[in-house]
Amino acid sequence: MSAESTPDAGIPGKTGTTGPRHRAAKGRRRKSRDGHSRAALAVVWTAAGVLVLGGTGIGYLYFKLNGNIKSVDINQALGTDRPLDVDNGSQDILVLGSDTRSGSNKKLGGGVDDGSARSDTAMVVHVYEGHKRASVVSIPRDTLVERPECTDAKGQAHPAASYAMFNSAYSTGGAACAVKTVESMTGIRMDHYIEIDFAGFEKLINVLGGVPITTTKDIKDPDSHLNLKAGEHTLTGKQALGLVRTRHGVGDGSDLGRIQLQQAFIKALIEQVKSVGIFSSPKKIYDLAESATDAVTTDSELDTVKDLASFANGLKGISSKNMNMVTMPVQYDPADPNRVLVDEAKSKQVWAALKADETIPKSATKGTATGAAEGVVTAGT
Repeated sequence: MSAESTPDAGIPGKTGTTGPRHRAAKGRRRKSRDGHSRAALAVVWTAAGVLVLGGTGIGYLYFKLNGNIKSVDINQALGTDRPLDVDNGSQDILVLGSDTRSGSNKKLGGGVDDGSARSDTAMVVHVYEGHKRASVVSIPRDTLVERPECTDAKGQAHPAASYAMFNSAYSTGGAACAVKTVESMTGIRMDHYIEIDFAGFEKLINVLGGVPITTTKDIKDPDSHLNLKAGEHTLTGKQALGLVRTRHGVGDGSDLGRIQLQQAFIKALIEQVKSVGIFSSPKKIYDLAESATDAVTTDSELDTVKDLASFANGLKGISSKNMNMVTMPVQYDPADPNRVLVDEAKSKQVWAALKADETIPKSATKGTATGAAEGVVTAGT
């Protein structure tokens, strides 16, 4: 069964439908069935450092890189029933990490390749007018949302669902359904869509030569094959994948804690991309360009090297210091400690600020649910 037609997963009550939620027994949050995430946003800034190669139009290499890119026509799939496309110089990008086990992803992610996939990492990236700063809003995969009606790639319609786990939108109707769900939640039209998988993420980190970080606590998680002592590290692709996947290596075992680790790693990665000196080596430029283009699935407006290079070039002026990273305001579901509910009032503050191309107010995230991994990972020195 393909990712475009897999029945809903993770909807309390009755799988694949709406239904009443039942109170879970008190105690520790259970382990996620798969617990696999990765910092999908990485590919955006990696591409920003390397895809200028696409602008040279160097024959065979250009067309080879072009052939690497996979795309989805979001505009055709969703039609005109979307939020207004506001042309104020800003951009909004939905970045997803999929947990597909196809190909080499099975070895990296473990589990079984059953043809399905979900979006375990989701981030709305808002690039402000002038493209010198950005806000990144992580959407917890365990959030219970109102999922709109979606049509998958095979033309099958899936009815709207209440209390659907956010990451089920992708498995229900693919990338277009994920975009439609985010637009329904936020009232913001997504200008672009970018997706990355396990294998692409690992390869990008390795080609970069690793990412320096510092950990303030030991992080050990057999499930994600990660064992880091407190101190300085240069993470390989495998270690980086383990870090952004781990839920139980540090903190309270929640997805919110994992998001905190992912956000810290992304900032370290951006600094590494800016400092690695990739333009001193034509081979490294090409290796990074090949890895970046092979790693991503994009919307159809970014499905050529030229378009992706132009897009990425507009992001390269954003440093980690000019990036505000928050988690969408949520509260733990009193009926199930393994799920979170959207804090509607505070979330409206977040989305209203982005719509107006303004900074997200600190009041929007004050008093909301958080993980317990804040400050555990910082960029290396």
